[in-house]
Amino acid sequence: MLAAMADAAAAECCGTQYSCVTASNTLSWINAIVDFIAPFNSLINAHVVNFFTDRLWENVDKEWMDCLRREPVQNLLLIPSGVVQDHWPASLKQFILKLRALALCQEQVDVNTALPGLYITSLNTVLAQGMNVKKKHEVEILSAVVSTVANNVRADAVIDVGAGQVVVAVDDDDTDPRQVEGHGMGYLSQVLAFQYQHPVIAIDACSHHGSVTDARAERIKKHYVSQMLKSGSGMWSLNVPKTITCHVLSIDTLKTLVEASLPVDDALQSTSMGNQNKDQGKICWSSNAKRKPSTVLAGLHACGDLSVTMLKTFIECQDVKAVVSLGCCYNLLSEGSAKDGESEFGFPMSHAVRSVGLSLAKNARDLACQSADRWRSLDMHAGIHNFELHAFRAAFQMVLCKYYPDFTMNTPSIGRKGKALRRRHQRRSAESHLHLKGSTGHLRQDFLPVVSTESETDEILAPPIEVQAGCGGTKSRDTFLHFENFCHSGLSHLGIKLSNDINLKGIWKEAEPFLDLIGPFWSLRASLGPLLETLILLDRLLFLQEQDSTVEAYLLPIFDPMISPRNVAVIAKKTDKHLRSSCY
Repeated sequence: MLAAMADAAAAECCGTQYSCVTASNTLSWINAIVDFIAPFNSLINAHVVNFFTDRLWENVDKEWMDCLRREPVQNLLLIPSGVVQDHWPASLKQFILKLRALALCQEQVDVNTALPGLYITSLNTVLAQGMNVKKKHEVEILSAVVSTVANNVRADAVIDVGAGQVVVAVDDDDTDPRQVEGHGMGYLSQVLAFQYQHPVIAIDACSHHGSVTDARAERIKKHYVSQMLKSGSGMWSLNVPKTITCHVLSIDTLKTLVEASLPVDDALQSTSMGNQNKDQGKICWSSNAKRKPSTVLAGLHACGDLSVTMLKTFIECQDVKAVVSLGCCYNLLSEGSAKDGESEFGFPMSHAVRSVGLSLAKNARDLACQSADRWRSLDMHAGIHNFELHAFRAAFQMVLCKYYPDFTMNTPSIGRKGKALRRRHQRRSAESHLHLKGSTGHLRQDFLPVVSTESETDEILAPPIEVQAGCGGTKSRDTFLHFENFCHSGLSHLGIKLSNDINLKGIWKEAEPFLDLIGPFWSLRASLGPLLETLILLDRLLFLQEQDSTVEAYLLPIFDPMISPRNVAVIAKKTDKHLRSSCY
């Protein structure tokens, strides 16, 4: 039934001609993507910090760049979403529309329809405490999905992989407003345990995070105990998640954790509520002594190879009956090739893709993290500001190449200056009401997290940029002041004292004629991001489809992509029936 509903949703989702109902369908889709992106490898693998030094705009069709450099910023921001303008060159429109047709539709599905028996329960204030809007949205939906899958396969417990991890990727050209993280604080584990009453084991790489998670769970438990005592409901036990601290660096590690966690023993008992019955509070397995306890692996934005490890453990470990995984941090995936055989590498996973020797470089995998929906949500001012940050970093690279060439040998990182700069600009823009009347966009500050590695960055910023009407240029003098401050901060981060011999104004004048090419270049490059993410997700699905017929697998976009861009869940379960794999 589920497979049939998935087929219908796949056909309806975006009207795409591509399908991933079978392994053959999925491989055909992958091949179509590979053939399409081949001519654009230089664009995909470009490092935007080298925009001026390597004259990267010359790698793009001149007719496209001449057209787009005159476009309003709003139109550029819509390119990654597949929106074209009638007056654009036919070849440019064909490129944008084709890549959009090849990309997996990430519009949020109606999970209540997609997963029979699923019912999403709103989180109460105790469980939701400390969650931002994004986290509450994710945990509320994913907990219901995991609970439904666990009930469907009659799993005895859920193992939450990466329960407290928080990973921050720092890239100099990363000004896309996205968040890179695990789900932290054990939110998913606690909702699954307290709200859905599943025995849960939470695996955390950090002992500190594990302690914080346990302390939070204890506070929640006290609330539920109090409520039960007041109501006289007669419910005298709760499932409280058990936290295990361990770095999951391999399939063998996760398999060992699964196998060691499932048998009932004193170490893996949930905290009892103090009822007279001494058995209360334990993880209760099936009464059928002949059936070995089983589990579901769940991961909310498990970073890099961790998502891959979950899928491989699902296949290799008999005790794991299902997996629900949402990945992130594609830039941190390890890569292998056909000669590596059945390797531990994160990409490619499937035998078919690995056998053709396909690989994605780090820049391409980082590009897969781009969110078309978030770019589309930016207003003109935020869009201009993002493009300016790219210009500042690329011009700063010119400074390094000319005056400090030794530093360019290792592609130096100067931290997330752009994140702090954008946060300060957004705050000041809002306070001074600089938004133009009639702007169709709006800032989504709740969903544009900014992580700065330099606490002193805010102290060196110039006054807010004054935005002009039309195509959205900025006054040259004000822009140079921002660039100058950016350079001061960058050199300071590298331990370099600004010399009087450095002619920043000369560098800026050299770059200035090409500033209006930054937006078009970045927008065209960002438009390939959803396609690269599709390639990674389809490879994971194909890996599951290459297994025997007892594995049912599909892709399901369960979150609102405007709130949580990495919204596609890989869901798989083992079944005795021959069910087709499918995707939405």
